[in-house]
Amino acid sequence: MRWMWIDRIIELVPRQRLVAIKHVSLAEEHLQDHFQATASKPALPVMPMSLIVEGMAQSAGILVGHADSFRHKVILAKVSKAEMNADAGPGCTLRYIATVQQLDAQGAATTGVVELIEPSMNPTPRVVGQIDLMFSNIDNNMQGIAFPAHNFVFGEGFKILLRTSGVAWGDSDQV
Repeated sequence: MRWMWIDRIIELVPRQRLVAIKHVSLAEEHLQDHFQATASKPALPVMPMSLIVEGMAQSAGILVGHADSFRHKVILAKVSKAEMNADAGPGCTLRYIATVQQLDAQGAATTGVVELIEPSMNPTPRVVGQIDLMFSNIDNNMQGIAFPAHNFVFGEGFKILLRTSGVAWGDSDQV
């Protein structure tokens, strides 16, 4: 994975639940384009929903990959539901709560809740979205297609995220 859309894992209950956070910063380049100022409106920097969905996919994907010590290449197969009812702008924190609904050798189904923590005197998280995802273990694909032996899904960026979040993954060769 080239870009990381989560900053830290704050809770992991193996095979059940993962909570991750993403701090939205004005320093992120994508905020400069969403949405630029016009002649009649000032700039309104918000994190695009596609990147919020990707943050949930990374969170849930780590939960699914962790279930088998990252031995398999877990990829996002389907976005079953993606609803958001608020924007996340600079200074906000997104909290992704991913829960396993089904998990087997072929893949997994997860449900996800997105919470928004806005910078204020009372930073109480509020639910702003629901993102349900399905994952496939491509090593166990029904076509029998062989993929590279190295795990191109859980690469160096994920190793660093896991290590700095205090999450063990087993042999370093597995990630």
